[in-house]
Amino acid sequence: MSATDQATQIREGEELDVQAVDQYLKSQIPGLEGQPTITQFPGGASNLTYLVAYPNQEFVLRRPPFGKKAKSAHDMGREYRIQKQLAEGFPYCPKVYAHCTDESVLGCEFYVMERVKGIILRSEIPEELGLNEAKTRELCKSFVDKFVDLHNLDYTACGLADLGKPEGYVKRQIEGWIDRYQKAATPDAPNWEPVMAWLREKMPADHHKPGLVHNDYRFDNVILDPENPMQIIGVLDWEMTTIGDPLMDLGNTLAYWIQADDPQPMQAIRRQPSHAPGMLTRQEFADYYAEKAGIEIPNLDYYYTYGLFRLAGIVQQIYYRFYHGQTQDKRFGNFIHMNKLLEQLSLSVINKSTL
Repeated sequence: MSATDQATQIREGEELDVQAVDQYLKSQIPGLEGQPTITQFPGGASNLTYLVAYPNQEFVLRRPPFGKKAKSAHDMGREYRIQKQLAEGFPYCPKVYAHCTDESVLGCEFYVMERVKGIILRSEIPEELGLNEAKTRELCKSFVDKFVDLHNLDYTACGLADLGKPEGYVKRQIEGWIDRYQKAATPDAPNWEPVMAWLREKMPADHHKPGLVHNDYRFDNVILDPENPMQIIGVLDWEMTTIGDPLMDLGNTLAYWIQADDPQPMQAIRRQPSHAPGMLTRQEFADYYAEKAGIEIPNLDYYYTYGLFRLAGIVQQIYYRFYHGQTQDKRFGNFIHMNKLLEQLSLSVINKSTL
């Protein structure tokens, strides 16, 4: 099906040494034949994702970005371990094959996993999928269902209890993102001071039931079955996964969720088809999540605002690399405008909030 996610030409400055990749993979995976071709998947503003295609097998290679990296971010070994441990408890995790710690191969750590062939939705739903409003709603609910399943996963049984410390998670996230934002500040960046103060003042207690927090759960990180696009067959991008408050993770996801009636400036930063007829609104998303999880969410404004601020922090860290000439990816030049828009949106939420 033409809607299946395709790798394309590698972006300038992000090329890989094909011979080095080939030599390493043949030393780790038996039965590989011929020479690989390497292309790049179009998504990804953080870790970079490549398709390594041999005549008889295909793999996905993940490596950190070029340029300055935030301390503790882009930990390839951690991401590899999470996917390896989750293979049985959460069957939507792609199988991993190798983790390379020898930086002489590519100049960085990287890991290799299976390629799960399927559809990844980006800004629009391809017409050839034939999803009407009812099917789109079914897909959206399936998306939320997997989110709840992940949060309810027995992470101890998967051997991941040491992945994070749930006690004090909310406070650490607020203080941590304030610190990261300030360290990544550029002269043209908004200061976010009123929002930071509000997040500190209104901080809720940690949720009584900690869970596995994905930290980047959105449509362009899930893979749909090409034969049945309402069915999710894979979940990607585990680099920021930890143990913590699942409602903070809900806030993360809602920050990306641009709905149909949002104003035009917000539509301009939309990266998934959350606006399509049949998609749940943010409130419907939260209500359905609460229903499936068997909980109540009285302070949704807080988690949503946190998600917006955290997203601004990620955006600003990436923009910092562009501002200082550490990456040539022209996409990142506009990230400063996204940051300013997120601040305006956060202030609007706070001003209307009853918390």
